[in-house]
Amino acid sequence: MSQAGERLALGCDLGATNLRVAVVDARGTVLSSVRRKLDDRTPSVVAEELAFGAKEALALLGKDLDAVSGLGVGVAGQVAGDSGIVLVGPNLGWTDVRFGALVERAFGRRPRVVNDLSAAAWGERSVGAARGASHVLLVFAGSGVGSGMILGGELYEGAGGIAGELGHVKVVPAGGRPCGCGQRGCLEAYVSGHNLAQRIRELAREGKARAIVRAAGGEPDRIGGPCLEQAAEEGDPEAIELRDEVAQLLGVAIANAVTILNPQKLILGGGVLAGMKGLKLRVREWILRAGGKAQVEQLSILDPALGDDSGVIGAGLLGLHAAR
Repeated sequence: MSQAGERLALGCDLGATNLRVAVVDARGTVLSSVRRKLDDRTPSVVAEELAFGAKEALALLGKDLDAVSGLGVGVAGQVAGDSGIVLVGPNLGWTDVRFGALVERAFGRRPRVVNDLSAAAWGERSVGAARGASHVLLVFAGSGVGSGMILGGELYEGAGGIAGELGHVKVVPAGGRPCGCGQRGCLEAYVSGHNLAQRIRELAREGKARAIVRAAGGEPDRIGGPCLEQAAEEGDPEAIELRDEVAQLLGVAIANAVTILNPQKLILGGGVLAGMKGLKLRVREWILRAGGKAQVEQLSILDPALGDDSGVIGAGLLGLHAAR
C-alpha cells in the first residue's frame, strides 16, 4: 500500500483490443487496475474509455482524480515526442491522431503520451529487471515488434519522438512482404505473431507446412508460433527452417541495435518469444554471435520482471516524471 501523502499516478496501456488503467505510486507499486475491451477504436471514444477506466480504478481506492499527480499513456504506435500526436497506430487504424489533446479533454489534465514499449522500458528500468541501469534496450516481439531505449538514464525517443521502431527496420529491402506500417520488407512483417501465422497459412495453401498444421489440430485459426515451435521441436525440417529464419532475422536486428547502442541490459519479451522457448534460445544465440564483441561482453540479457504491469507502471512513472 502507498503511504499517506505519497504521489500517485495513472498509468494507461493502450493496445489494439484492450486498454488497461492502473493507479501507481511513486515506488512503482500497482495499487489498483481496470481492464476494458475496445469495441470502438474511434480516438475520442478511446480517450473517454480511458477516463472511465481511471475513475473505476480510483474508486477501488476510494479516491478521485484530485488525488493524482501524474498521467501517462503508452500507445501501440509511433508518438511524435511530447506532442501527444500518434503518427501511426497500425493495429488501431490511426494516422496523425492528436490523442494527447483528446485525453487532456477527457481527464482535464495534460498526459504524457509515449510508445507502449518506451513505457515498458521505463518501468523495467525503474523497478524491474533493469532497475537502476543507465543504458537499457527493451525488445518485445508479439503482435508487433518494437523496442524502448533508456540512454544515460533518460528515455530516448529521438529528434521527432519516434526512435526505437525496431520492427520497421528493413530486412528485405526490395520486394519484401507488406507491413502494417504501409511499407515492405520490415522485420515485423516476417517475425511478429500475426504475420508469422499468416506466413504459415500461405505455406499451408501451397500444400506445405503440414506438420505445423497438424500441430494446430488442422484448424487454420489456431495456426501460430506455438504450432511452429512444436513442429520444429518434433524435428520437422520445414518448421526448423522457418523457425531458424525468424530467429536469424530477429536476432541479427537486435544484435545490430546492441552494437550501436552498447546497452548494459537487454530485456527480451513479448508473446512470440514467451511462447516459443526454442526460438528465444536461437535469437539469443544470434545476438551473441552477430553483436559487436566488446558490446556483447558488457551485456546482460534478461527476461522482463514486471509481466503485464511493465507498461502501466512505466506510463504512470513517466507521468510523475513529467509533472515534476
